[in-house]
Order: sequence, then structure tokens, then C-alpha cells
Amino acid sequence: MGGPQARTLMARTVDHRIPRARSLRQNPTDAERKLWQRLRRPAFGEAHFRRQATIGPYFADFACHALRLVIEIDGGQHDGSAADVVRTNYLNTAGYRVLRFWNNDVLQNIEGVMQSIVDAVRAAPPTPDPSPPQERGEGS
Repeated sequence: MGGPQARTLMARTVDHRIPRARSLRQNPTDAERKLWQRLRRPAFGEAHFRRQATIGPYFADFACHALRLVIEIDGGQHDGSAADVVRTNYLNTAGYRVLRFWNNDVLQNIEGVMQSIVDAVRAAPPTPDPSPPQERGEGS
């Protein structure tokens, strides 16, 4: 099948969140920049983090989809934020664990923050194998 009709049938859905995610990645806070320098070279196996990952209507500062783990770096404006409670509940309902760190913790105690992340990664249950179980035949 060729021509304009084929292009119409195969057109991808436009994700309007992408430009905002790109903007957030291009303008990180000092704390996000510092943590990303550590997360981009993970020392914990299969854990691969993405910056400003879209999950539903939200942008997670850092997310590892394989381990269903989100890391949020918060400034003072997040203290007691009802919106953060709603956001965390949404992410938990979607199957994600959320780790939150204050900006000053990342900037002043990056080793402690990294140890908390490593502990969370190691505590994550393994991703289930999607393969159906093999049936045993006679003589097995």
C-alpha cells in the first residue's frame, strides 16, 4: 500500500507531553544535574533511569520502568504539598515506588542519597518472566 492513504493509516499518535519533558531535561535544577551524573552510569545492574519520564499525566524526575521505581527531587515549595500526595498516590496505584529527596540532601549528601537508591534497587522484586510456563511431557 502506498501514497497518502498509507501515511494516514500509519500515522503515529502525537504525545503532547514530549516538548515539556524535553524542556525539563534541558533545564535541570542543580540537584537534578548532580544526581543524574550518578544515575546515568548505574552501578546496579539492569536499573536504567530516564530523566523527566512521562507516567500518565506526570513527569517523574527520574524513573526506572523495569523496577517500577521513581525518584523525585524536591525543593522547599514541595513541603506539605497536597498535589505531591495526589501524584504519589497515582504513581503508587500505577505500580511505582516513589523515593523523595530534598534538593539540599542531594547537594550536600550525594553518597547517602545514592546508598538509599541502591538499597531501593536491590529491594525491588525482579521483573516477572512473561513467558508461559513450559508443560512437562511424558518422561520428563
